Amino acid sequence: MGEAEYGSGGMTMTMMKKNKDRRIVVAIDESEESMYALSWCLTNLLSQEAKTNNISINNTIVLLYVKPPPPAYSSMDPTGYLFAGDVVETMEKYSRGLANSVMNRAEEVYRGFNTTTIKVEKKIGSGDAKNVICVAVEKLAADVLVMGSHDYGFFKRALLGSVSDYCSKHVKCPLVVVKRPKNA
Repeated sequence: MGEAEYGSGGMTMTMMKKNKDRRIVVAIDESEESMYALSWCLTNLLSQEAKTNNISINNTIVLLYVKPPPPAYSSMDPTGYLFAGDVVETMEKYSRGLANSVMNRAEEVYRGFNTTTIKVEKKIGSGDAKNVICVAVEKLAADVLVMGSHDYGFFKRALLGSVSDYCSKHVKCPLVVVKRPKNA
């Protein structure tokens, strides 16, 4: 069923099936790094494939944006009155607007490529990004997860944690972490 490609150095990293459907999840956020990762994915994972002969892969890119979890109202105001009504609605409206803005930016990126043979889906989750991404990758049966690297230093990474590091240990599909060049 699968085909192995052989080169001068033995078997390549590519094991492909003919007429396969492939789902690539690209985790996006407000950062330039995530938009660069999407662009890299379109250029390197999909454009290279178009040059391959006698193989037909139906690609679906799933753009996954994770909204931060809503604040815990009870810890700020035990009575529940401070964050009632208008304030909660305003915070939710801002969160929806931010999600729409990120998806629009991602759409601008993929429209610059020939995506007529690529199906694009948009998914928005809410919660802790690392957990939501891992669960979504499993539920969506992703073949590959692509993420941008924020390239935090040691101390910042130690304090904040690394979403890509967490995902590398918990997802069951290959993970590509794309590092944005300094000059891009």
